[in-house]
Amino acid sequence: MTSRTVLPRGDTIVSADAAVVIVEEESAAAARRAAEHIAEIARQRAESGNECFLALCGGTTPAQMYRSLAAPPLSESVPWEKVRIFFGDERDVPHDHVESNYRMAQRALLDHVPIQPVRVHPMPADSDDLAGAAAQYEALIRQRVASDKRGVPRFDLVLLGMGGDGHTASLFPGTEALKESKKLVTAYHVPVLGRRRMTFTYRLINAARSVLLLVTGEDKAEAVAKLLAADPPDKSELPAAGVSPAGELIIVLDSAAAKRTDLRA
Repeated sequence: MTSRTVLPRGDTIVSADAAVVIVEEESAAAARRAAEHIAEIARQRAESGNECFLALCGGTTPAQMYRSLAAPPLSESVPWEKVRIFFGDERDVPHDHVESNYRMAQRALLDHVPIQPVRVHPMPADSDDLAGAAAQYEALIRQRVASDKRGVPRFDLVLLGMGGDGHTASLFPGTEALKESKKLVTAYHVPVLGRRRMTFTYRLINAARSVLLLVTGEDKAEAVAKLLAADPPDKSELPAAGVSPAGELIIVLDSAAAKRTDLRA
């Protein structure tokens, strides 16, 4: 990310440079704002006669966003028959496990909207051959999602969160996945977790038409301040700093996450 000129507009903060930064007072309002953006992207793609390829994220904050998207009248404005869903990362658990990103999205969103199951593609992250499963998921994405001029599939919208350590998707500080420049989807052991993860790489994330980063909570405030600094840390220290899409980047915060910046709701 680069330095930004920040301009106030109502209850939002808008960046005039590399990203649009929106600050809402409460986490529920931030989740709602993010859900509205998802719906708008889906409508725009449908109106142009195209499918909308969406990559979901996991975590507590996105669950609020999905519940907002699943509730009328917003849910009724989405052309679900034109939406195709993938996942940006996943834990090494079965799809019905309490820690599964897919299970969370299913319970918060997918069970409540009229999307056909064949249009939802969870990551097979509980496979014994996780590297092979990642390659298969990449092949599925290449088959379904149209590529840009460089041959990289281009999602219409990739949703991301960020941890207090600055990780995004399952790209963690100091890990091998941050250096992956060829694969679009990778699977690896995360030392700090003692677990395996499957994740989109920067190459796939940054090809997207739009990336939305939703961050709420005071425990993320230090990482947010570093991310939005004029000279942010290297992605090896703060993986979210490596998110620099070819299209638009929208960062939605609540006031707690923004408290160590000069941004206000």
